[in-house]
Amino acid sequence: MKILITGGSGFVGSNIAIYLKKNIKKSKIYSLDNLTRKGSTVNNQRLIKNKIYNYKINIDNFKKIKSLPRFDLIIDCCAEPAIEASKKDPDRVFNTNLIGTFNILKKCIKDKSDIIFLSSSRVYSIKKLNKLINKSKIFNPIKVDKMIDETFETASASSLYGFTKLASEKLIQEFFFKTNLKYIINRFGVIAGPWQFGKQDQGFIPLWVAKHLLKKKLSYIGFGGLGHQLRDILHIDDVCEIIFLQIKNLHKINNNIFNIGGGKKNTISLKNLTLKCEKLTKNRIKIKKIPKTSIFDIPYYVSDNTKVSKVYKWKPNKNIDKLLVDIYHWLLENKNLWNYFK
Repeated sequence: MKILITGGSGFVGSNIAIYLKKNIKKSKIYSLDNLTRKGSTVNNQRLIKNKIYNYKINIDNFKKIKSLPRFDLIIDCCAEPAIEASKKDPDRVFNTNLIGTFNILKKCIKDKSDIIFLSSSRVYSIKKLNKLINKSKIFNPIKVDKMIDETFETASASSLYGFTKLASEKLIQEFFFKTNLKYIINRFGVIAGPWQFGKQDQGFIPLWVAKHLLKKKLSYIGFGGLGHQLRDILHIDDVCEIIFLQIKNLHKINNNIFNIGGGKKNTISLKNLTLKCEKLTKNRIKIKKIPKTSIFDIPYYVSDNTKVSKVYKWKPNKNIDKLLVDIYHWLLENKNLWNYFK
């Protein structure tokens, strides 16, 4: 089986590539990545060690995409996920996330390839998500009592990133309509783990661990600067496992959309994340309070895994404590990478 992973030298793509290489016998795994994102050259070295070839191509260049050999399956992980990039460089977000997927879909139709698309929880309405939490309650610890499933509203504004992901989903459904080709769309929440070179607005879990380890400053941004906003977190190993199960069962389970995340048991606030990082690293750091909230930010998101758990008999195996320990040990074993977090 020949599999192409777009964004293959990114955090998610590289981990999936290596996992599939080790777990699917007689598979040939390839990556497509322009190697411009933070940490991509580091992750590409991991691919090389595992004998996974990377096509250094911009995903918005259809001429080069078209010239690639045929693959049985394309896993589309390529994205510009940082919400702030939507404001600073909308052209790059649009070209990477939407034009890029459009090019991959044309390649799929031409070569009769199936696709697994990594979408995002950011497709859901910011306005509706904000209404889940009473504004007065954000100034106190939030109770986890609501989970978001696949039927949650997507009609109103989400962010340019969210729009490009939702539009890509619609393109997939249109392109694969009345064909025998198969697709899976996965709306992932926050994913974290080793080999993630995090930033404040994207990849904040390893950033939090690293900043505590290195005794560097952090900030609670938005919602009064109190750190009460909640997210459910999914370990990258659990992501790799569900992708593997989807490939294994693609012939009988396909043309479907799934919400996938850490779920209720793996939900944490920034404030509690800080406490866990202090305990793990034995360091306390200064955290600045920035009360102003971005229009793109949300106080609460917890994935409802009911559908994906029922279909694949899957659930997250690694909790937040295990995740933080894995990131901590990765950092200790790779001190040459600390500059990425300074």
